Amino acid sequence: MAAEEELLTSPGTTSYPSLERVASSYNPLHTFDLAKGDQKHYQQQYADIYFLRLAMLKPAVEETAEAAWAEFEVAGEKVRRVDRVLDVRQGDLCWVVGTIYMDMPLKPNILDDISKDHWISAPPPREKYRSPSGEDQTMLEDESGRLRLIGIPLHSTMLVTGCIVAVMGTENANGDFEIIDLKVADLPRQPQRWERDDSSAILTNGSGGKRKSADNLRRAGGGKIAIVSGLGIRGDEANSLTLDLLMEYLLGEACGPSEQQDVCRVSRLIIAGNSLSEASLLPTAEEVIGKKISRKYGYDASAYNPAPTAHLDNFLATLLPSLPITLIPGDSDPANVSLPQQPIHPAMLPHSRAYAAVPGSSAPGWFDSATNPWEGDVDGWRFMGNGGQPIDDIFKYVEGDERLDMMENVLRWRCGAPTAPDTLCKCVFPGGEDIKFAWLIIQYTGCYPFQDKDPFVIGDCPHIYFVGNQPKFESALIDGPAGQNVTLIAVPVFRETGEIVLVDSDSLEVEVVKFEIFEEN
Repeated sequence: MAAEEELLTSPGTTSYPSLERVASSYNPLHTFDLAKGDQKHYQQQYADIYFLRLAMLKPAVEETAEAAWAEFEVAGEKVRRVDRVLDVRQGDLCWVVGTIYMDMPLKPNILDDISKDHWISAPPPREKYRSPSGEDQTMLEDESGRLRLIGIPLHSTMLVTGCIVAVMGTENANGDFEIIDLKVADLPRQPQRWERDDSSAILTNGSGGKRKSADNLRRAGGGKIAIVSGLGIRGDEANSLTLDLLMEYLLGEACGPSEQQDVCRVSRLIIAGNSLSEASLLPTAEEVIGKKISRKYGYDASAYNPAPTAHLDNFLATLLPSLPITLIPGDSDPANVSLPQQPIHPAMLPHSRAYAAVPGSSAPGWFDSATNPWEGDVDGWRFMGNGGQPIDDIFKYVEGDERLDMMENVLRWRCGAPTAPDTLCKCVFPGGEDIKFAWLIIQYTGCYPFQDKDPFVIGDCPHIYFVGNQPKFESALIDGPAGQNVTLIAVPVFRETGEIVLVDSDSLEVEVVKFEIFEEN
């Protein structure tokens, strides 16, 4: 009886605080949404994208170059501006604006591949396009023609196909343009915090909209935005333990009271691409034709595995009641291959789509399946990011592997995907007799052939620029000529590193939380 009395105790009077997650203000932009239905087609020429890009960025580049070279002289000769590449004259000191084209023998070229009928299989993907023998050439082109560039500045400046630059120099006797200096557009105007939200509120509510929006959006701050990429969900149990740790951390179930206070500050989760692992290669034409089809309804289990998608759906549906999520697709996710990748279809996520916005609604939902690239305002700050494909492709053009330098140059070029549609794509080689057809279709679908506007041109400078699926975590702060400040974040692959990035919405400071599994061996 004494033992029972020791076990039975009266209810305690200790009160435990009820923790609430910090609210998040979320206002996404729909810059990269494509037209639906019959309005979207691929019959246009891809060359129009470069002409659009040049027309949009040429005024900004000319303004930068004019301010830098207005009084420049060499041996008493004052530099002058020429309108077109073909207006350059031998011996004249001048500057001109155009589009960079990198002529690299190792870069994939569809015209060369079609003209060769003796090769059997497609060439393997290359880590770098740069030629070890120095055969690469840098060209400047516009609607009038093309000019080959030479000079010392080319060795110290990062350039890739598709970026718009102004070059100053003179044409030599060989017809090459020997440059003295080079300028790019540099960072565009950066909006103030809450600028877009205040403008929308004023238009909606009249003159008192700014005060009302400040009250409604809870601008006290104090939250954190979590960014993760490369979850790489395969659907097997060996891949789920680290994900379970991440899920329990975000829900506050794997923490003590002090850590739960910090987790409550996480106001939004952004998944930056590659939520699912790489799919297996498509079967060849011979395998499809020779395979005996016995099923009548449903899907072929040998050709499609629904487990990864179901695990991703369960992962999201577990977090969504407590945490809003922005899902950006990557090159291994079930979305279109060409950029901009459109949102993952809600039919793939039957449990999570209940938290998405109602079709036709202008307000964002608790769950936002977004495009890749993506940009929007989170807690008043302008965020811009992608799943990593543009930076991975730029890596093939340049020496070294400094991802932050590539990200900085993307912003200073004012072009989020400069190498699209030239080489930016995902390469998958199914093999078999149809290899030429597959190489033609898959290798050269870099981006949608825009005709009216190039959405990859960066109009407003972001406060946070993140790129997913990078080799390691890196962060840096850069500034612009007009006082812009941008935090660059290279988000690592979670499946390999177990790292998630947290951005403080007050100070924009960046920290990393790492999850590790102890293995005895």
